[in-house]
Amino acid sequence: MNFKRMMAAGAGLVFFACAAQGMSIRELRALEKSDKRHGGEYVQYYLIGALEGAMEASAQSVRVGSKALICLNGRRLEPRTARSLFDVELKRHADLYEADMPVELVMVNALTTAYSC
Repeated sequence: MNFKRMMAAGAGLVFFACAAQGMSIRELRALEKSDKRHGGEYVQYYLIGALEGAMEASAQSVRVGSKALICLNGRRLEPRTARSLFDVELKRHADLYEADMPVELVMVNALTTAYSC
């Protein structure tokens, strides 16, 4: 009986994980343009959330035994650096990223480049 419950819970998690998608690069740019007054702030908050989510996912994978991909090595990671990390990664690999790719992918790649182990 416990196995069936675990399988049902796992299937439910997969369903919800597939249903919850991050914002694409195109959607992030549209968000910034949608509100002249606060669009930049909305983007900054979203990027901070993506940065914190990437850091937490990395920490969780290390806790379960995976190799660390992001290592701060005593350096501080400030939330205000989220936008610059994102922009530098997009400029560095402009030919790699398409507008429909998720912002979170860009942020994870930016963090693994800037804070490599």
